[in-house]
Amino acid sequence: MSEQKFVRWKDIRANLDILSLVVTLILFSLGIVAIHSASSFATGTFVSSFALKQLIWGGVSAFVYILIIKLGYKKILSAAVPLFAVTTLLLILLLIVGHTSKGAQSWFNLGFVRFQPSELGKVVFALTLAGLCTKFPPVDFKSMLPTLALSGFIIFLILLQPDLGSALVYSVMLFAVLVAAGSPLKFLFGMGVASLMSLPILWFVLKPYQRMRLLVFVDPSIDPQGAGYNVIQSRIAVGSGGFFGKGFMQGTQGKLHFLPEPHTDFIFSVFSEEFGFVGSTIVLLLFALLLWKMLSTARYTKDMTAKLIVVAITAWIWFQITESVAMSMGLAPVTGLPLPLFSYGGSSLLAVVVGLALVQSVNIISHTERF
Repeated sequence: MSEQKFVRWKDIRANLDILSLVVTLILFSLGIVAIHSASSFATGTFVSSFALKQLIWGGVSAFVYILIIKLGYKKILSAAVPLFAVTTLLLILLLIVGHTSKGAQSWFNLGFVRFQPSELGKVVFALTLAGLCTKFPPVDFKSMLPTLALSGFIIFLILLQPDLGSALVYSVMLFAVLVAAGSPLKFLFGMGVASLMSLPILWFVLKPYQRMRLLVFVDPSIDPQGAGYNVIQSRIAVGSGGFFGKGFMQGTQGKLHFLPEPHTDFIFSVFSEEFGFVGSTIVLLLFALLLWKMLSTARYTKDMTAKLIVVAITAWIWFQITESVAMSMGLAPVTGLPLPLFSYGGSSLLAVVVGLALVQSVNIISHTERF
């Protein structure tokens, strides 16, 4: 297996995790439905231009998905060092010439497309963490230093944008990989305590609009026409859906422009209003099934590096699902994190699909090598 240039189609067909692939396609399709409903009136067209753009990104992502599976995760992992160097360079360059949107300088605006390095950087970060923790098993503080130093530097660059949501994702990935790699509980506990102690310092680092987001999370009525408006309208959208929802294209919060960013940040609110508790539950169960299949791959593989890659990607996708859904219901602060496979955004979709392709590749190669 290791001597082959590419993974054989025969092995791919025999060991492909069909259920994970089907669930991914269903979630993406439901996301297209939600994006179309959330943005068709905003664009003034019968067919939403946002939905069409997302379908194009879906086609690009599908091609990359197949390519990664054919190459195999081991070849991608071998390029982790140069990929990490390029990602770091892009994050530094972003602070100089990046495009600012929603208060964060997180994008490169190329005219025909906008690109967010921190999204695909999550894939590179997963590969880097797995490689470091395999080479330097984090059994004591000294062995953890390379991982903590590089991770801290990347998270610091993201905080400078400032992009608190992505910084939290990277932090969750780091913690999950350290746990899976066997870090002693006393060190993990110490990291947790240190993080809590740094919160007062972080408060002064945050921009005013980020501080207000945290305050309105506690009490949206502090600024009902400003920062608290999004939270209030999102709660109304989710609650008004009832048990079965108002029906496709029948939601009012997004259509009447009460709900800001309905096709991105609050896509779950739009879906909940139109398809209700039943539809939302089905979506959450599909996400749970996808995460369970990813964890099953992590348990099955005997390759420690592959196991850590899958753990990192699973932690990333789990946290974004949890934060995005909780944010829509007013149970978490607004961070702007997209709902994987659902929210509009090419960078986010491509990054998630690349992550899922790596997990699928680990599954295929692990089953092939075992039998």
